Amino acid sequence: MSAVVEHESSLFRLSDEVRDALAQRRPIVALESNVVAHGFRWPENIAVAQEVEDAVRAGGAVPATISIADGAIVVGADRDELEKLATAKNVAKTTSRDIAAVLAGRRLGATSISATMAIANKLGIATVASAGLGGVHRGAATSMDISSDLTELARTKLIVVCAGVKKILDAGLTLEFLETQGTPVIGYKYLPFPAFYCRESGFDTQLRVDDPHEIADIARFHWRFAGASSVLVTQPIPVEAALDSDAVEVAIQEALERARVEGVTGPANTTFVLRAVDAATGGAAAAANRAVLISTAQAAAEIETARAAIEYGATHAV
Repeated sequence: MSAVVEHESSLFRLSDEVRDALAQRRPIVALESNVVAHGFRWPENIAVAQEVEDAVRAGGAVPATISIADGAIVVGADRDELEKLATAKNVAKTTSRDIAAVLAGRRLGATSISATMAIANKLGIATVASAGLGGVHRGAATSMDISSDLTELARTKLIVVCAGVKKILDAGLTLEFLETQGTPVIGYKYLPFPAFYCRESGFDTQLRVDDPHEIADIARFHWRFAGASSVLVTQPIPVEAALDSDAVEVAIQEALERARVEGVTGPANTTFVLRAVDAATGGAAAAANRAVLISTAQAAAEIETARAAIEYGATHAV
């Protein structure tokens, strides 16, 4: 058991599998739970959650889906806990700033990427997998709408694997923000910076790296410097599941206008737009989202297994 869990056992509720993996220094991939509560509808959400965990296991790592329930942080949610997230009403979308409030209120919380990063970093879990990273929103020059995912990257030392930023965001400004705060952006086996549903955003990552061991080394060297941030690794959606960029852009513009007219703002805006895009694409966007989650989970497991092997000599698979 890690020192954090020993000293704060009332705060964390770890599954036996995650507790053992931490004690034995086996590779672990942290997973957000917001996709279970808000990313898909029942029963597809629970099926996707299981597929993502299976992808991590197939890559040789232990999946640790994170949520908040009954005043505790759940790390390694079991089937019953996942079903509760998938079916309950008014599950709190929990970013890093919301963790304390959700804990204190004993609410059921589904973690976003930023909350998952904060919790994983606290526990000593080195790798996080997600679908689309939050970023700089379109029109941020006047709205100042910038996701806490980006600032959390600067506060943690993790390897975060995702499919770039959601296409509803401003990829160029997001990359500028990441460069300013010193976050490396590595393309895993693919140089272009992806845009969630689409394989390309019109911008490139910092560099392409094909070997997961080299990515682990980049992270290891990066973390040796004072004030070092997390390392962002992008894995594009598989070719066969990718959506046409122009068609998605049209759907996004229409959804954004609808959101403006209906007064949808804040955190609800992203869910509103994503669901509108899914409807406009005949469900293709939801299928793409599913493919992205599995793909990034696979990549994260490969990289985390390589990292653990370098750091601890861990060679045993799950």
